[in-house]
Amino acid sequence: MSKLVRWLLGIGLLVILLVAGSVLFLHGRADDIRAGPVAVHEVSFPIPFPLSGVEIDSLGLSPEEADRVALERARERGRHLVEARYGCVDCHGQDFGGGTMAEAGPVGSFYAPNLTAGDGGRTAAFSATDWDAVVRHGVMPDGSRSIMPSVDFHRMSDQELSDVIVFVRSLPAVDRTMPPSALGPLGKILVATGRLPFSADVITELGIAHPTDPPPTGVTREFGAHVAAPCMGCHGMDMAGGPVPGGPPDWPLAANLTPHADGLGGWSYEDFLTAVMEGRRPDGTEIQVPMTTIMPLFGNMTETELEAMWLHLSSLDPVPGPES
Repeated sequence: MSKLVRWLLGIGLLVILLVAGSVLFLHGRADDIRAGPVAVHEVSFPIPFPLSGVEIDSLGLSPEEADRVALERARERGRHLVEARYGCVDCHGQDFGGGTMAEAGPVGSFYAPNLTAGDGGRTAAFSATDWDAVVRHGVMPDGSRSIMPSVDFHRMSDQELSDVIVFVRSLPAVDRTMPPSALGPLGKILVATGRLPFSADVITELGIAHPTDPPPTGVTREFGAHVAAPCMGCHGMDMAGGPVPGGPPDWPLAANLTPHADGLGGWSYEDFLTAVMEGRRPDGTEIQVPMTTIMPLFGNMTETELEAMWLHLSSLDPVPGPES
């Protein structure tokens, strides 16, 4: 064997060792990042939120009756939030017994846990602090980072989270144990290099404080911004769209939702309704996955929620989208 061949083989082996070492380092780094721990504030709120003294007096309720009415109202508010605003069933299943979020090959396999009181359920012992950490911060009770896209829910108020908890606790028990989510080799590299951030880290950077109560319901920019807050997970904090964080490579870019020319500029409220209800833009093009999986929520929204959302979106600063 000539010296040149031996030299080339040596260089090739060195490159292989360097690449393998880098991959192993990045995989270990990803495991360390996911394991945390992430510090989250301790928060407490009532489950359910009680009626006010004025409500109790006006209805002439005894303390026991007041507790029953508060629980019923919270459950119905929670049902509406789940069915119209937060899309929990897309991941956790119609029965909340868990489901597959995505099986994305080398990126990883991601599963939503069983939230009911059945065998395999994960939330029976959750306190208000635990629910807050997972849902609004993306942090598990042990301090590790959750796969949950909590950036979609970080602006949820204490009352709304309490209402959702009441609704979930009222559901029939489902016996189902979901496998743990696992990052694949590519997913670990993306996490280690910051290309696939966990919600916990994004939310920590935002530093948003939780309101105790949601804004008053009405066709206002404040309420519309609150209703539209879950859209930020895909469309970005400025709503200008772009690659969907953590989405598979075949997903299209999230649309620009600002009133820019390449976004919702020139749209009417009727155009907006046609898009979110029927999946069709004013130019006739069809809306694609993953937005099509979210569209059923809009059919469960009230007219006030839809009008407020449109008022908010149409009042945003026009920002060029990713394809401008």
